[in-house]
Amino acid sequence: MIDGVFIEKLKKIEDPRGNVMHMLRCDAPYFKSFGEVYFSEIKPGMIKAWRKHLKMTQSFAVPIGKIKLVIFDDRKQSLTNGQTMEIETGVDNYCLIRIPPLVWYGFKGISEPLSLVTNCADIPHDPKEIVRADPTDPVVPYIWK
Repeated sequence: MIDGVFIEKLKKIEDPRGNVMHMLRCDAPYFKSFGEVYFSEIKPGMIKAWRKHLKMTQSFAVPIGKIKLVIFDDRKQSLTNGQTMEIETGVDNYCLIRIPPLVWYGFKGISEPLSLVTNCADIPHDPKEIVRADPTDPVVPYIWK
C-alpha cells in the first residue's frame, strides 16, 4: 500500500431495475473537501498515464466497467518511496480510492465496451498543478501489459 492512498469498499444496492452505487459523502471520515467532479471514459486496452498532481487529492470510483489503476510513489521522504501499487477496480470490486498529491498514477481499461472513472477532486482542475508523462516514460518504472 502506498503511503497516503486510501481504499474503502463502497455500498452497492442491488436492484433488478438498476443498481444504486454510493461514492462519497461529506460526513465520511476520509472526505477532505469538494473541488469538482468529473468523469473519464476509457476504452478497453487503452492507457491514460502518467499523471502527478502537485496539490490535488483525488477520489476515484469506477461505477461502469473495470480498470487497472497503477500508483507509483517517488516522494523522497515517503515511507513507500519507490513502491508501485496495482488495483483492479470496477463494478465487481466497487470501491473508493483516494490518491494523494505528489504520487504518479495511470489506468488502463480492462473491460468491454468501456469503463467510466469518476473523480471527486478536492480542488478544481488547474493545468499548472499537474505533471504529465507518457505511459512508457521511465519516470515510472512500470511496464503496461
